[in-house]
Amino acid sequence: MPIKHAALKEIRKDRKRRVRNSAVRSSLKTMTRQLHELLTAQKLDDASALLKRVAKAYDHAAAKGLIHRNTAARYKSRLTLRLNRQRAAR
Repeated sequence: MPIKHAALKEIRKDRKRRVRNSAVRSSLKTMTRQLHELLTAQKLDDASALLKRVAKAYDHAAAKGLIHRNTAARYKSRLTLRLNRQRAAR
């Protein structure tokens, strides 16, 4: 157990960050799953609107350092590619 006051404060801060970060990660996963479900159901207009929100959420998470910016770009690229492929197949 840390003895210094600053170390105890860091532990408190880490707990708060962990809770916030896990909430953001969870919401990213949920939004991505919802997008996959819309694409599977062929609801492309709704999927397009959700894709904009998902892309913004990934960018925000990358800006905060929660995920790497290349990881965010990869997810956005794959989701966009899947949407565009389904649009072309129609």
